[in-house]
Amino acid sequence: MLEQIVFYSLAALITASALMVVTARNTVHSALFLGLCLAGVGGIFALLGADFLFAGQIMVYVGGIAVLIMFVVMLLGRASDLHLRQMNKQWAAALLVCAASLAGFWKIVRMAGGALATAPVKPTTGPLGLIMMGDYALPFELVSLVLTGALLGAIFFSRSEKSQ
Repeated sequence: MLEQIVFYSLAALITASALMVVTARNTVHSALFLGLCLAGVGGIFALLGADFLFAGQIMVYVGGIAVLIMFVVMLLGRASDLHLRQMNKQWAAALLVCAASLAGFWKIVRMAGGALATAPVKPTTGPLGLIMMGDYALPFELVSLVLTGALLGAIFFSRSEKSQ
């Protein structure tokens, strides 16, 4: 019973914050609502017992939103630039797609009887760590080298040439 209350509360939080992302007129407020929405998705992962996905969601996506907010504030220093029009001419088509998706989801929920699947919750971080540092240690390290090379390449290509 408690899991269902938490699930529906998180679902309502995610839905409301996602709606505020697209309707807020202030860019910083939209980014804050996006961070709240992604944190709610992380809460769903935690509720399902997917602790690795929960940690990844919080660290990568919510941390990315924090960086996004920092860049928005730094790059759009004037207050007039922070207020943008969020709605465009395709709002009616978007509303129609949302209504069709909601009808499809509602049909799936009614077919399932509204019951949530309950499975025993087991931690997933330990087995993932054993797999990544056991059988897949070499590919894991090779991917880190490729990402490091891509980062160095991005730094090299983004720096400006000094005229001498």
